[in-house]
Amino acid sequence: MQYSVDADILMLILKEVAPVNAIAEPGGVIVSYDETGEPVCVEFLNASKRQLIHPGETSLPIQTQAFRS
Repeated sequence: MQYSVDADILMLILKEVAPVNAIAEPGGVIVSYDETGEPVCVEFLNASKRQLIHPGETSLPIQTQAFRS
């Protein structure tokens, strides 16, 4: 996970490969895809304004949840 203070973008990097395509989703979210169509990165625009991150914090809590079918 990376955060750009200057751009106020929170990035969730799923794969360390160069994206070849990106789609802007409603709500200020951009999903980037690799050449096989798999998502490689999700960007959240205006992250601090949306309170997804608080500038100055050095860590983000990650919650896990088991899904059962």
